[in-house]
Amino acid sequence: MTGSAHSVLSPYWATRLGRDHFTAYQASTRGGHVGCRLIGDDQVELTGRCVTTLAGEFLL
Repeated sequence: MTGSAHSVLSPYWATRLGRDHFTAYQASTRGGHVGCRLIGDDQVELTGRCVTTLAGEFLL
């Protein structure tokens, strides 16, 4: 769930730090570094190594 958490936390920390990009650390059993970058007012780009734990489709 690190992606969903960092997607929400990135705009908050970008405002607090006065930056549009930074590196975060996921402090969990697997751990890992996450690159976070704001793109405009409504998008967050996350980079780093990942493991897919759930995949699915939404029908709207």
